[in-house]
Amino acid sequence: MGLCGGPPVMTILAVGTDARGNNYNYGLGDVIRLIRVDFVNPKVTVLEFPRDLWVEIPDIADNLNGQDHERLNQAYLYGNPGFGYTDDPARGPGLLARTMTLNFGTNIDHYAAVNMRTFEKIVNALGGIDVNLPQAVDGRTADDRNNRLLFESGQHHLDGPRALMLARIRIKGTFARADNQNRVLCALRDKLTSPQVVTKIPQLIQSFQGAIQTDLTPAQLGE
Repeated sequence: MGLCGGPPVMTILAVGTDARGNNYNYGLGDVIRLIRVDFVNPKVTVLEFPRDLWVEIPDIADNLNGQDHERLNQAYLYGNPGFGYTDDPARGPGLLARTMTLNFGTNIDHYAAVNMRTFEKIVNALGGIDVNLPQAVDGRTADDRNNRLLFESGQHHLDGPRALMLARIRIKGTFARADNQNRVLCALRDKLTSPQVVTKIPQLIQSFQGAIQTDLTPAQLGE
């Protein structure tokens, strides 16, 4: 038996979707992480899955003229109501979870997906996050030289839109973007576990109930 009367270990599929609206009808699985929570020896580990992995996806062949392989992030899109290629009651997260089990043998207990607007609101509700960049991240392009896309090396206090912008810069490739995403996620974790925030987590969960796509109960989220 784990702490708080929970299971010894819980594995959660965490998804950051690139949906720009306030719903979960569409959107790719832009960020895909497996979070393993050990309740016996208190520890949290996170495993990153590159979104562009070419994988077999259940349930899609009938809708794609027999094609049953696509990029991993497409599984989340195809499972949600906009496409509705599956009858899985967990929709996009359910199809993505089954895809990961089929291809990698993962054992997933729960899921949580957050769209871009909700992510921004969560970060703002926490008063922003602090990210330290070992080197500058320059997302400017030939067509857009605005300095909003430039993050100098060093410490940054970021609000929701700025945190999202840093996490989405991909000009140096998928792995560089994943590094930035991990820095943002670690900063978010640090803020959530800080003394000034941790006591407010139940109220924070309540305020975002219904805005996050998850099968975790408010009680489980607050543990």
